[in-house]
Amino acid sequence: MTSGENQFPPQKQDTQPGKEYLMNPPPQYSSPDYNPSNQLQRVVDEVIKAYGRIDILVNNAAVQYESDSLEEIDDATLQMVFRTNIFSYFFMTKHGLKHMKEGSSIINTTSVTAYKGYATLVDYASTKGAILGFTRSLALQLVSKGIRVNGVAPGPIWTPLQVASFREEEIVRFGSDVTPMKRAGQPIEVAPSYVFLASNQCSSYVTGQVLHPNGGIIVNA
Repeated sequence: MTSGENQFPPQKQDTQPGKEYLMNPPPQYSSPDYNPSNQLQRVVDEVIKAYGRIDILVNNAAVQYESDSLEEIDDATLQMVFRTNIFSYFFMTKHGLKHMKEGSSIINTTSVTAYKGYATLVDYASTKGAILGFTRSLALQLVSKGIRVNGVAPGPIWTPLQVASFREEEIVRFGSDVTPMKRAGQPIEVAPSYVFLASNQCSSYVTGQVLHPNGGIIVNA
C-alpha cells in the first residue's frame, strides 16, 4: 500500500469544506497483481482497514494487444488478457461483496467492442463481451439485496492504453473514422457515466444496464 497526494489549484474560500470532505479520510492507492485471487483479497482488506466498508466498486482493469490473425495470439497472451480483463472483475467483486450492503453499487467497464467487434482485438473484445454477461447476470443475482450492478461501454477514448496498443497510422485517425462525432472522446467525457451509476440519488432505479459514452455509435442493447 502506498499513499498518494492530491493536488488542488487555488480555491475560493467557499470550496474549502468540499476539499476537506474529499481528503478526509485521505485516498488510498494500491498496485495489485491482477492475476491471483489472494492479491485482490489483499486490496479489499486494505480498503476495509482504511474505510470500514465498500459503497461503490468500479472494475476497470484492462489490457489489449493488436493481432492481425487469431494464430498470432499465443496462449500466454490469451490467458493474461482474460485474467486481467474479466477474472480480476470476478475476484474483486467476490471479495468486495462481503463488505457491501443495500444501496451499494458495482460498475463494470465493458466496451463498444463487445457490441460491434474489432478485427484486431479478438481476445480483448471477447473479454468485454464476458463482462457484459457478468454484469447483467450479477445484477439479477444481487437485486434482492439492494445492490445495483451496471456497466459503462466507452467508445474510442484517448488514454495511454490506446497509444500503447495501436499502430501509428491507426492513432492518427483514432476515433475519427468510426464515430458520428468524428473524434475520440476524453476521459472527462466518460466520467459522468460512472458518477451517475454510482449515485443512488440519480440511478436508484437502474440495474443490469449499460451506458454508452461513445460519440454517437449506435449499438444494440
